[in-house]
Amino acid sequence: MKAVIQRVKSASVTIEEKTKSEIGKGLLVLLGIEESDTDDDIAWLSGKIARMRLFADDGGVMNLSIGDIGGELLVVSQFTLHASTRKGNRPSYIKAAGPATAIPLYEKFISQMEADLGKPIQTGEFGAMMDVRLINDGPVTIVIDSRNKI
Repeated sequence: MKAVIQRVKSASVTIEEKTKSEIGKGLLVLLGIEESDTDDDIAWLSGKIARMRLFADDGGVMNLSIGDIGGELLVVSQFTLHASTRKGNRPSYIKAAGPATAIPLYEKFISQMEADLGKPIQTGEFGAMMDVRLINDGPVTIVIDSRNKI
């Protein structure tokens, strides 16, 4: 499971010119799911995101988590995070999970994030063509892969 985590001042998802979700200060998480991902990957990644200290304390040091600041979270499924560009110029998405695997894991990830943060989160719509807008705060962008958790 891969995630691109962006600290944002605001972010939103629009589908067919209608806003589906929007947040203020917090994190935008672009989430890529592989066929081999499990509940362990979900628990590890969700916990890591919830505890990651990406927000400044009174001294200006990134020492606070999203929960510490009462921030908001927007999760958007993005299979293209698993693109292989090894051969040719057209990316291959063979490692990305198909909908039968990815949708249940995406939904479990959302539930786990809500449990870890103790509040509802905002989401995109799995499989939809989405316009994702954000104002990156910093910018602060972190890439994390559950394969590297050991």
